Order: sequence, then structure tokens, then C-alpha cells
Amino acid sequence: MFELLKTDSTSKARRGRLTTAHGMIETPIFMPVGTQATVKAVSPLELRELQAQVILGNTYHLFVRPGMEVIRNHGGLHKFMSWDGPILTDSGGFQVFSLAKLRKITPEGVHFQNHLDGSPMFIGPRESMEIQATLGSDICMLFDECPPFPCEREYAAKSLALTLSWAKICKEMPTPGMKFGIVQGSSYADLRRESAEALVQIGFDGYAIGGVSVGEPEPEMMAAVESAEPWLPQDRPRYAMGLGTPPQLVEMVARGVDMFDCVLPTRIARNGTAFSENGTLNLKNAEFAQDLRPIEEGCECYACRTFTRSYLRHLIKASEILGLRLVSLHNLHFYLNLMKRIRQHIEAGTFAEFRRTFVANYIPWKPEEGEDGKKLKD
Repeated sequence: MFELLKTDSTSKARRGRLTTAHGMIETPIFMPVGTQATVKAVSPLELRELQAQVILGNTYHLFVRPGMEVIRNHGGLHKFMSWDGPILTDSGGFQVFSLAKLRKITPEGVHFQNHLDGSPMFIGPRESMEIQATLGSDICMLFDECPPFPCEREYAAKSLALTLSWAKICKEMPTPGMKFGIVQGSSYADLRRESAEALVQIGFDGYAIGGVSVGEPEPEMMAAVESAEPWLPQDRPRYAMGLGTPPQLVEMVARGVDMFDCVLPTRIARNGTAFSENGTLNLKNAEFAQDLRPIEEGCECYACRTFTRSYLRHLIKASEILGLRLVSLHNLHFYLNLMKRIRQHIEAGTFAEFRRTFVANYIPWKPEEGEDGKKLKD
């Protein structure tokens, strides 16, 4: 299912290929987030034109709305949203712990009130796998608890023990696609190692590094990956969940990660912010009112081939839907093309120079006023 094609001699960067029931995924790869069975403001046709290889759906949100009966009636998530490529679904664990109004954790799972109407619900490892089987996911994530940051060691250890007990149940549940384990352990390196080694012993098709991008400083984020990666098998894909900025993706690739997802491209596009090689552009700014250049010179996305910064600023200032759609298309293209370039540089043996130049020239994105730095929801 996973073929390791090339490794970088200067880092742990890897070039691979993951085969699923709905097609091959060339890695390293960025996966656009389609939480509610749609990548916000972008159609499946546009995703194909952007050369998106795999997208995400979310077990929690689709379980709450529209519900499994609706999706079962369509024959699964692929047909429901008219996407014939691979789909990875998050288990719903993160959303249960971050969005539920009230929750009670038991060894069997979590009783909670959903975030829409407060009605009582329950998801455990069996239920999560059953939901993902109904969705027809190509890659199913195990049901886990994502501890907060900061987190006391005692809580992190108990949480990890619960996640590992659920992992064994998830492994035995039938699903049509692959199953990925999720390494937890908060900021404690020994717990990360314990988690990784236990999951490998259980045996999964791939391994995710969870509990990152939940409010911790970037060095802690990198440390969590570095604590887990050495204990994960070389012949399985690695997935860093829910991150990050373009330089973070480059650095995570250098640390041996193959797969990424993040809502940033569409999330900040809806506020008029566009990614570029040297950082982000706030297209609401007055400096772009008469700017006849595209968002980024040389970019081949539809927005840059067709429209000026001036026009895009006008659309955004006028709250026209087309504006946020065009910036979303550009930002997704930027992320997907970044990963394509990374793959090419790994193949060519030039990743080290690309990494050094890209990270040095990129001006970090600063969240809007009011952002708390926690993982963004789309």
C-alpha cells in the first residue's frame, strides 16, 4: 500500500506513493479539509483542476449532520459529495473533546452533547469505526483522546492509556479502507515513544502524530514529531494532523512526515489573506487598490492567471462571494504546488537548498487579532 521511492540524504524527508481503493497518493502531500463533505467554497471539479489527490471528511460533523442514514442512502461519502478520489476521515475524537458542550469519558467511549442543539450522543471506538465504514473512507483514523496543551503528565499518561485501549478495538473493527493509528503523549517524549511503539505492535497501515497544533509553541510542535518519528516504521506513511503554515510543512517533511492537512488556506482566504512565496498578503489593504499584478507573479492558479490584486481587493471589500472563492483557489493551489515542488526537490536531491531558501525568505503569518493560536476549525 505504501512504497518508499526516495529519501533525502541531508534530512529525513521522504518521497513515497500510497495506493488506495480510489487512487494513488504521491507523498509528501497536502490534503484539503472538507469537514462538512465540502472543501469550503470549492467544488470537486475545481479540486481536480487543482490536482488535489486526497481530501478530508470529519466523522463527528457528518455523524451530527446530515447523519449516517442520509449518507448511507447515497452509498457513501464519495457519492454524497461527488468526489471519486481518496478520502481520509478523522475519527471525530478531536471534535468531541473540543466542541462538545458537555462530555463524560468512560472506558467505552464518550457521552456528549453535540455542539448544534445540545442533544445527547455517544461515540466510542466501535461507533467511530462503524461511522467511517458507512462513510466508505479510504483512510480511517482510530478514535483517540486529544489532550489539551498544557497538560499535566498524569493526565497525559491516563489519556494515552485510554487511547491505546481504544486503538486495539479500532484495529479489530471492519472498515473498507486502511486504518491509521494516532500517536499521543502531549509534550512528554517518553510517552510519545511509548505510544508509537505500542501502536506499531498493534499494527496499523499508517501512523499519525496527533496532539499537535493545539496551542503549543512551535518548538514544542516540532519536538512532538521528533519524539515520535524514530519509533515509526519506515515502510508506513506518517501524517501530522491539523497543521500548519508553509514553513512548518517544509520543516515537518524534513523530519520525516509524509501527509498534512490544515484549514489555513481556506480559513484565511475568507478574510482576504493570500499566501505567497514570501509570506501572506492582506488583500484588504489600501496598498492593493491600484495594484495590477496578480497575487503572485508566475502562479498558474485561475485567480492569478485572470485577475489583478486590485480587482480581488474590490471583491473582498464589497463582500462578494467570488472574492473569497478566488483567494481560496489560490491558497489551495499554493499549498498543493508547494508539496509538488518538495516532491520534485527530494527526487532531484536538491531538497536541502530548497528548504533553506524557502524558510529563510518566508515572512511568518501573524494571526488576526483575537486568535489564540490553537488549531483552526474550518
